[in-house]
Amino acid sequence: MMGCAIRLATIRDAIALQDIYTHLNPDDPAVSPAQFEQDLAKLLDDPDRQIIVAEMDGLIVASCTLFILPNLTRGNRPMALIENVVTHKQYRRMGLGKRVLHDAFARAEKAGCYKVMLLTGSTTQGTLDFYLEAGLTQDKTGFQKRL
Repeated sequence: MMGCAIRLATIRDAIALQDIYTHLNPDDPAVSPAQFEQDLAKLLDDPDRQIIVAEMDGLIVASCTLFILPNLTRGNRPMALIENVVTHKQYRRMGLGKRVLHDAFARAEKAGCYKVMLLTGSTTQGTLDFYLEAGLTQDKTGFQKRL
């Protein structure tokens, strides 16, 4: 796609990231820009936590967060978790979400991960189809406890 770059987020992206996350969870509690930037800096300080973004014409239009997790099975190969997959509402159905996911998959593979996990709370068929089309399979049961 012309004019679109897939890259890792930097601290300079704090305002844009805070904005795009409103397209994921509009009812999230408000966080001050200073607190968001401070928490982003902590996240970005760890090379095993990466935020992958699609930037188009200077605007972050899609993003996901990749966590590389140490593991003591599967030959001690790490595993990866993807969270906070979001595309700006005006840029959906353009393949941008899949591009950030595919970048995350490649980074996980390069890190030696034996699997990538992603959970969604969505039951919307279009969202589920999106993940299947991106190359994920729905073959495990997920559980969570909200704290």
